[in-house]
Amino acid sequence: MTSGGMPTQITPVFVVLPPQTLLLDVAGPLEVLRYANQQQNDIHFDCHYVAVSPSQTTTIGLSLAGLEPLPETLPENAMVLISGGASQNALDPGAIEERRVLSHWLRKTVRNDTTIISICSGALITGEAGLLDGHQCTTHVDCIAELRRIAPLAQVLENRLFVEDGRCFSSAGISTGIDLLLHFVAAATSPVVAAGIAKTMVIYLRRSGHDPQISPWLFGRNHIHPAIHKAQDAIMADPAHDWSLPILSRTAHLSERHLSRLFREHTDMTVVDYINLMRVNLARDILAHSRLDMEAVAERSGFASARHLRRVWQQHHAEPPSFYRTLSS
Repeated sequence: MTSGGMPTQITPVFVVLPPQTLLLDVAGPLEVLRYANQQQNDIHFDCHYVAVSPSQTTTIGLSLAGLEPLPETLPENAMVLISGGASQNALDPGAIEERRVLSHWLRKTVRNDTTIISICSGALITGEAGLLDGHQCTTHVDCIAELRRIAPLAQVLENRLFVEDGRCFSSAGISTGIDLLLHFVAAATSPVVAAGIAKTMVIYLRRSGHDPQISPWLFGRNHIHPAIHKAQDAIMADPAHDWSLPILSRTAHLSERHLSRLFREHTDMTVVDYINLMRVNLARDILAHSRLDMEAVAERSGFASARHLRRVWQQHHAEPPSFYRTLSS
């Protein structure tokens, strides 16, 4: 049960392990789901590791054992995560045939309500199954041309960390699988949960600036400066906290002046503007999921008053706060 008394939603996750599995494609994303299970109670990701055989080879020579067989059918609203593996020209005929078996299984088993997540070259298996047809997608840079050949009806995008298109998700390669799962968890649970996981894993929340839709929680994150990400992670994890420049400068291990300069340089916002934006995002989420009055919403999101909240809100939204409450009704 969740803390609010509602039953926890169980989401079945089937992790498909191809021959010569890239372990980082599995371990990184699945650690995100493991931490998600620890840090919130609304959704539990029930993970199953499946393959053609009970054991599987990996690119680093470590064997995986105790794997479950490919299920005949998938339950409602399941997730299927397809790991990347060694390139096709590095596989023996038996392994190539095994990849074909996986593609055939995906083609006949995936339902309309199944969420597909391809990590790295796992997109080649997904593409061969026809599941990327009509979707935007991406894969490792070395596999782009091959994916376009295998899935000519897919819109294969380059230079993306990851791509989301409906229930179809794909990542560029290896470590970007972690970025993709952080993004997925942020949408499935909350951005605050994702920020907490990123902090635990010492990963910076990031997203490609070329993506057509960027969560308002991720504005100002399209940079690679670690100290500024550290300050942003702290703010994002608790927007309502009484943040001050001295506190954030200690968090980022920078002087106040240096933090202010670097923050504006890398985010195109002042520190105060960023804090207010995160508080507006929090207020919007509270409005959409509660019946609290505006004074209570303002207090919980870190504003001095409802009037203060409305004044800052107008800088970011054309619609009034009541609009987001109407959407949740």
